[in-house]
Amino acid sequence: MSDHGVGSITVIALEDAAGPFFAPRVEAFPTATSEQWAAADEADPAARTDDGEWLLRFRSYAVRVGDGPVILVDAGIGPAGSLASDWAPVPGRLPEALAEAGIAPADVSAIVLTHLHNDHMGWAVPRDSPFTEARVVVQQADVDAYAANREHAGQYDLLVEPLRAAGRLEMIDGDRGLAPGVRVVATPGHTPGHQSVWVESDGDSLLVTGDLLVHAIQLVDPELPYASDMDPARARETRRSMLAAARERDATLAVSHLGDAFRAFS
Repeated sequence: MSDHGVGSITVIALEDAAGPFFAPRVEAFPTATSEQWAAADEADPAARTDDGEWLLRFRSYAVRVGDGPVILVDAGIGPAGSLASDWAPVPGRLPEALAEAGIAPADVSAIVLTHLHNDHMGWAVPRDSPFTEARVVVQQADVDAYAANREHAGQYDLLVEPLRAAGRLEMIDGDRGLAPGVRVVATPGHTPGHQSVWVESDGDSLLVTGDLLVHAIQLVDPELPYASDMDPARARETRRSMLAAARERDATLAVSHLGDAFRAFS
């Protein structure tokens, strides 16, 4: 667990699990050169396994404005039997990580899912979730994508419909302020409704990226296509514009899958 202060706002990194990617990393970034891989490994050596493959962290971030309630950004891989269990190292330990940070489930008023891939929403699934009161904030575009694909993925039946029935699903279309200094912004491309979170206070800025970027090689060259982006061209443009905004604001990046939870932008 590590934390980062953004003015009066505290952002706490919570690691649910760590494990290898499900395919060789050269397949994830097929156009990357050996020089780019070397630069990425130098920048983020903890994201490389002993045999040269990709080691992911699966992180959520707890955002707290002053002494107020917690906004949780992403909900990890979930318990044994979760939707991510066919490839991710379940069970995750997000509930334990929250307890170690002094955060009770009842302290979480909202969960922002950056997108609906199964390694980001595991502990938000109502059948498995300790967060029984928190509203869950998702982009309408991601809900629509999984509604059209419900026979092949469980997100709609296990996440969307139960949350909607409980009155806890908050679907948005575009940007939305959540609390003073905390704002969701649409960052489509990785999925149609991918979103990130700006945290800004007292002149400080932090961007919780979700899968806007997933590996340090995308900091070496933001133009590189990533095989798991649903719309690679749109993802590339979004990544380029958001990293430019982060550079302009001298923002810290809070990253889901890199070796270190927080990266000063350079």
